[in-house]
Amino acid sequence: LHVAIVGAGLMGGSLALALRPHVKKVTAVELDPDARRVAMERHMAHEITGHLREGIAEADLVILATPVSAILQIIQQLSIWRPDGCFLLDLGSTKGHICAVMEALPAQFAAIGGHPMCGKESSGPEFADESLFQNRTFILCRTGRTNKLLERVALSILGVIGARPLFLEPREHDQLVALVSHLPYFVASLLMQQAALAAAGDETVWKVSASGFRDSTRLSGSDAGMLHDIAVTNRSAILHALRRHMSHVEELIAHLESEDDSALSAWLQERQAEYSAYRDRR
Repeated sequence: LHVAIVGAGLMGGSLALALRPHVKKVTAVELDPDARRVAMERHMAHEITGHLREGIAEADLVILATPVSAILQIIQQLSIWRPDGCFLLDLGSTKGHICAVMEALPAQFAAIGGHPMCGKESSGPEFADESLFQNRTFILCRTGRTNKLLERVALSILGVIGARPLFLEPREHDQLVALVSHLPYFVASLLMQQAALAAAGDETVWKVSASGFRDSTRLSGSDAGMLHDIAVTNRSAILHALRRHMSHVEELIAHLESEDDSALSAWLQERQAEYSAYRDRR
């Protein structure tokens, strides 16, 4: 199998490293010259190029590992660049828009949406890790362009990288990840904003910050362009999650204002029990 991976950052680079020993050929396509240089230094793929059209020209499977906006643009050009068709998989963080564009591809394409539930707050090929996908859930979303052969190829890829497949409908995917993936990004960003505003008047804020603040705000260091793409392509589900979050904030405020210490204690114990149950399931 000849696999072309478009985007050699954290996700694409990690996938290239994981697949390289197991397939006939991996071609990594990276337009940024600095990222391309790092990919070459790390020997991420059998072939590394800065030319997208040429890089995907002979691949059996094209995997799009760029930000969502770029994934959408590339899919819309594929019928021109690959008139013979190919297998197509993406790694985008939202699925509704992407799967809809996949649906519009000509019949010679077989396409399936994908989203590996893993990552780091640091992006770029220097952070790529071939073990990134090990024992992590990898969501697959069927489209009208998904066939049984492509499913077998996708599941084979996931087997090689050690990921656990989970099939979801695109709409269900977007609703679920808005709650457990996208909302945490934005809550972390709000916490960072609040502390930074306070620190503008008194930098003692940073001196007293410790591991709790660091762990809670880690995701605010994620790539802003990636987060922007997530927000604009999953706007409705994220808004719903934020509004639900605000209702729970109001509930906590009410407990504090009431000075009912027993109610506050019960609320905290419930959250602790929920976290323990989540940790056990994971």
